Amino acid sequence: MRKAVCPGSFDPVTNGHLDIISRASALFDHVTVGVLVNQSKAGLFSVEERMKMLNTITEPFENVSVESFSGLLVDFCKDHEISAIVKGLRAVTDFDYELQMSQMNHRLTGIETLFVSTNPIYGYLSSSLVKEIAGHGGDVSGLVPDSVLQQLTDRLAT
Repeated sequence: MRKAVCPGSFDPVTNGHLDIISRASALFDHVTVGVLVNQSKAGLFSVEERMKMLNTITEPFENVSVESFSGLLVDFCKDHEISAIVKGLRAVTDFDYELQMSQMNHRLTGIETLFVSTNPIYGYLSSSLVKEIAGHGGDVSGLVPDSVLQQLTDRLAT
């Protein structure tokens, strides 16, 4: 069975994330969406909330599951017998960083990283940008799934 992971913080999950997950699910027998637990960084949403959002939006994909992880991604992959990491690339700056991570991960365990170029309609999209715009009252509909939009709106209203 060909298994891959799409890792990230997903705070919040965007339509760009969903696009990469969808495309990975078409290429692999099973895709795990790996939600990074970073104790040193407070997110807008808890890890549990992010996982619930991801479970909701990935429900149509029978071969996608959602799990959290902390520590090294390669250890998570080894523990779950995952042979590939799928990362979306928006720009050259993403590639510079992700290439270094890919090479280090390969050196550590031999795991392969596949880079998927982002759909051009999401090329500028990031969770940080969504949070900033929404935090100032800007309209982020169409940038995040509808169920996430409602949660984001509710969270920022409090």
